[in-house]
Amino acid sequence: MNLQIAPYPFVAIVGQERMKEALILNIVNPSLSGVLIRGEKGTAKSTAVRALADILPEIEVYAQDPFQLDPETEADLWPSLRESLGLEAGPPPRIEKRKIKVVELPVGATEDRLVGSLDLERALKTGEKRVEPGLLAAAHRGILYVDEVNLLDDHLVDVLLDSAAMGVNAIEREGVSFAHPARFTLVGTMNPEEGELRPQLLDRFGLCVNIGGVMDLDSRVSVLERRADFEADPPRFAARWGVESLKLATTIQKAQKLLPEVKVSREILYDIASLCLEVGVDGHRGDIVTHKAIKTIAALDGRLMAKKADVLAAAELALPHRIRRQPLQAMAENLDLTLKNRAQAALKES
Repeated sequence: MNLQIAPYPFVAIVGQERMKEALILNIVNPSLSGVLIRGEKGTAKSTAVRALADILPEIEVYAQDPFQLDPETEADLWPSLRESLGLEAGPPPRIEKRKIKVVELPVGATEDRLVGSLDLERALKTGEKRVEPGLLAAAHRGILYVDEVNLLDDHLVDVLLDSAAMGVNAIEREGVSFAHPARFTLVGTMNPEEGELRPQLLDRFGLCVNIGGVMDLDSRVSVLERRADFEADPPRFAARWGVESLKLATTIQKAQKLLPEVKVSREILYDIASLCLEVGVDGHRGDIVTHKAIKTIAALDGRLMAKKADVLAAAELALPHRIRRQPLQAMAENLDLTLKNRAQAALKES
């Protein structure tokens, strides 16, 4: 008897366009270093993450490999990681296909649970040092979802963001020293009413979106109707959205292949830098993430060249949480005004 319920389709989520765009951009380009979704409860945050993972193509992995290695590009890492697990030497296990994982980090998680630790029981019984992989190993090539990230210990958030930026998790424990790939899409959610992240941590999330409940009356009715239809018959509801889901999955795959070829002109680089100076972005991370987001937006649109409109679209996601010279509300208003002025100027030029 299969009790697994089909996830709510990503393409059936009403509204929340910026959140959906930010998630898709990070799936196409994990080097964006994740997305922070700020908003009240009940706004489809976790639903969107699980739904997006469900429509992505399966990945190839070694059977029972806790590190989720890619047999095509990471096969050379298997011997050393196999040894760290205390396994006997031999050929790699058989290859199987697996759905993209959504790994959830609970608020009360310890650092050992996150990064991995030494198997103390085995060490005491046999004297052998064997590694117990953590959640970062399970999240490799998948999605790491952290609900209420603002309630996590700051040190754990630092570790998360370091791994998301570098794509590697290094473990130094009780005389054991090794590293494994940890390339994942980081999604953090938080309710600002329960406390804010420190500015230094907030800045290290690539993209950030602020969301709320859908305010349009017709859209709220659509939420009710679709949810009722889904709960009545999840497989049938998912099938109804199957064509659109497949279309989105295909677009994402094409964008991933196209992304390395996308070019950004020097003129647009100047646009990025001048916009960041104009709105008062501290440091250079905002410039760099905006540049990456522009390339990813162009790839999703099937283009090899970025255009000026991509700058404004990327800035809406990459800059609001990086402006430190004003209160948060004033930051958002200032950025919105700047983007509107620039959009009007671009229209006049065209």
